[in-house]
Order: sequence, then structure tokens, then C-alpha cells
Amino acid sequence: MNIELGLKGKVAIVTGSGGGIGREIALSLANEGVSIVVNDIGVSLTGDGGSLKPAEETCGLITQKGGKAISDNNSVTTWDSAKNIVENAMDNFGKIDIVVNNAGILRDTIFHKMDPKDWNKVIDVHLNGSFYVSRAVAPHYREQNSGVYVHMTSTSGLIGNFGQANYSAAKLGIAALSKSIALDMQRYNVRSNCIAPFAWSRMTNSIPANTESEKERVERIKKMTPETNAPLAVFLSSNAAKDVTGQIFSARLNELFIFSQNRPIKSVHSSEGWDAKKIADRALPAFKSALTLNERSGDVFSWDPI
Repeated sequence: MNIELGLKGKVAIVTGSGGGIGREIALSLANEGVSIVVNDIGVSLTGDGGSLKPAEETCGLITQKGGKAISDNNSVTTWDSAKNIVENAMDNFGKIDIVVNNAGILRDTIFHKMDPKDWNKVIDVHLNGSFYVSRAVAPHYREQNSGVYVHMTSTSGLIGNFGQANYSAAKLGIAALSKSIALDMQRYNVRSNCIAPFAWSRMTNSIPANTESEKERVERIKKMTPETNAPLAVFLSSNAAKDVTGQIFSARLNELFIFSQNRPIKSVHSSEGWDAKKIADRALPAFKSALTLNERSGDVFSWDPI
């Protein structure tokens, strides 16, 4: 295959790249000659604490192989700190070509017990963080008339899951954010796509495994290591994906998926208009076969990873 990725000499910001999926994406991009801003504040899974070590370790892995990387410990959760990430990239590398919005935390609990603080914290990192970093980079993309965004969504948002109202809402919001960026920035030759990753990582390590079905699910997930998501991110960052924007993809071990996006699938019409009783009598029976099942991600992806 004589496919030119055209990544050598480009610059990428990869948030949350001190470990897991983010680290594997950073390493894979660096292997293609991309200079990396390794952004990670080194917090725990729930967003507590902080350490320079994870980002520095990823930088070390890149530079040991002759690549270029700098560490960045600014949080994605405020506008000012997001601008600092971008300024760090510009000061050290002079440009930005790729943004991978990967930073994330979990604070899972059943909806009726969810603390508003846990709602806000997860939204701040995932959704607001993706907006802040993307928005801070946008003027540079506009000026150079090119750029790539790769955002991490999740099947928890696209399909659903128990105990993750905050995470699911953030991840579905990221899919909508990516689509909006793709529409607004296409005139500047900017692309924006999403990946819904499957991987056993520090984040998924918190999934309960108390019942037999939960244990079986965890064992399936363990087969899917973080590096299996990196090739998709590299492809979407490359010239090979120059005509791909506004899409949602997923990598599940050796499987790749593209997701459908919300479109009307059935309609009914009443020349006299509708009231509640008419809807119950005529519209609901017509729509019944098209109602979406109330399923979790694990119900839809029910087979073992291939």
C-alpha cells in the first residue's frame, strides 16, 4: 500500500496523555514524526491530587526513540489554562496541526444518588475541556487554513450505561461539539471527528465486577488494550483522512465501526393537527416498531471482542 499519511513535521496536542489511551495515541503519532505536547495534570481517576510524573514519563518514551515532545501540566477545565496549553505548543513548536481531546475522569454513581459536584466535575473535564482546548486552537487553524480535531466520545453516551449520567451526558455532548466544529470550521479546511474507544485502562479499571455477568464483562474488556485505539486516531489525524469530517468511529480490539447519527426514521401526518389523544391513538402505534430499545452499551456490543 502506497498511502502517504503526511504526518512528519506536524505538531499535536494530546490531552490526558500521561497514560492509557492518550499515551498510546501520543506515542503512535510521535512514531510518525509528529511533535507532541503531552498534556496531563497527573490526577487520580476521580480527578484528585496531581503530579508531573505521568506527562514526563510519556515525554521520555518519545524522546528515547528520537522523537520530539514537551510536557504540559495545565488543566483543560478553565479557559485560561486551556489557552496556556496552546501557548506552550506555539512557544515550543511554532504551530499546531492536531488536537486530540482525550483528558477524562470518572465519578460514577446511580442517578438519584449523584452529587451535583460529581456532575460538574465530569462535565468540566470532558465536555468543557474539549471545548476550551478546541476553541483556544481555532484561531491558529483559521489563520493557517488547516487543522484536525480528534475527540473521545463513548458508547456510554452514544448508547447508554448504568450509573454514568454525568459521563454519558458529557460524551454525547462531545459528539455534538465535534459535529458543530466540523460544520463551522470546514470553510477553513479543518476536520473534526470522534472516536468511541474500547480499552481496559485506568478509567475502566473502576468498573464493578461483583456479579458473574459483571465479571464476564470485565474479562472481555481486559482483552482490549489501549494501543488498539491509536491507529484510528493516527489515521484521522493524517492526510489519508482529508475527506473525513463530522464522523464517529470506534475501535474494539480488531474491529472498526462507524456510527449512525440521529436522523428521522419514521413519520406520520394528520391534516387536522395533533392532540395528546390522537398521538396515543394513531401516532404511537405507527411509531411502535421504530422505538429505540432501552439498552446499555454492553447489550449492543454483546459479543466477545474479535
